[in-house]
Amino acid sequence: MLMDFSLFTFPFLLTLLAGLSTALGGLIALSIKKTKFCYLCIAFGFSAGVMIFISFTELLVQGIANTSFLIATLGFFGGIFLIYLIDVLIPHTYEEETYDKKSRIKKTAILLVIGITIHNFPEGMAVMFSAISSVNVGIITALAVALHNIPEGIAVSMPVLYATKSRKKAFYYSFLSGIAEPVGAVLGFLFLYQFLNSFVLGIILSVVAGIMIFISFDELLPHVYKQRHGHNHHLSMIGLFLGMFVMALTMALL
Repeated sequence: MLMDFSLFTFPFLLTLLAGLSTALGGLIALSIKKTKFCYLCIAFGFSAGVMIFISFTELLVQGIANTSFLIATLGFFGGIFLIYLIDVLIPHTYEEETYDKKSRIKKTAILLVIGITIHNFPEGMAVMFSAISSVNVGIITALAVALHNIPEGIAVSMPVLYATKSRKKAFYYSFLSGIAEPVGAVLGFLFLYQFLNSFVLGIILSVVAGIMIFISFDELLPHVYKQRHGHNHHLSMIGLFLGMFVMALTMALL
C-alpha cells in the first residue's frame, strides 16, 4: 500500500509545533531570573485542565463514535496502562526540593530529560493521528499538547541550568525532549499507516485520551495540589479551571 504523504504533511507540522513548544518553555525559564515554583504549579494546573477537558469531550467521544462504547473504553484504559508502564520503566520527577539539594540536581536533570523525552513519543502520535482523523480535532489536540509542553519545558530546563550553569545546555535539552514528539509521529505513521481506517483511528483516539488523562492525574495535578496554603492553592485551582474554559472556548470557535 503506497503512502499518501499529503495526508502526512499537515499533521506532522502540527506535531512539530506542539513539540517545539517545549523549547519555548525552556526559553521562558531561562528569561526569568528567579522562577517561583508556584508559577510552575499554576502552569501545570492550566495544562491539566486543557488535557482533561479535551480527553473526555473530544477524543474519547470520537473514539466511541468510530468504534463502540466497550471498545473505546478498553482503548482508553489500555492507553492508561501503556503510559503507566512507560512511567514505571522511565521514572522522572518535577519535585521542587530536588532543585535545592546539590547532590541530587544532576540526577534529577538526567531523569527529567530522559523521562520526558520518552513520554513525548506517544504524545507525538496523539497529535498525528488526531489530525489525520479530523483537522479540527488535530488542531485542538496540538494546542492541548503544546500548552502542556510549555511548563514541561520549564521543568526540564530549570534543573539542567542549576546542574550545569549553562543556559545553552538548558535550552538544548528542553529542545531535544520536544523533538521526540515529531519523531514519535513519524514512527507511528510509518508503522500504522497501512492499518488506518475509521475504526482503527477510533481506537487510537481512545488510547490517546487515556494517555492524556494519566499524564494529567499522575504528573500535572499533583503539582496543582502541592501549593496547599493560602492563595497559592486557589491560584492553582484557577489555573486548572481556566485551562478547561480556554479549551472549551477554543473548541466552540473551531
